[in-house]
Amino acid sequence: MLEDAGINPERATIEWVSGAEGPRFAQKVTEFTNKIKALGPNGFKKKHVVQKEIETCQ
Repeated sequence: MLEDAGINPERATIEWVSGAEGPRFAQKVTEFTNKIKALGPNGFKKKHVVQKEIETCQ
């Protein structure tokens, strides 16, 4: 679904962390932040999404 919207799926993640796992939460956030920084700008263009919607409706 993300790819259909022109978004790299690597820019999303789901991690299950308990409220009692503060250090693990901090680790996961740091890892994901570093990953996003390494990927660079997202390149997402609103125009791309609008064009996809037009193509889908035709």
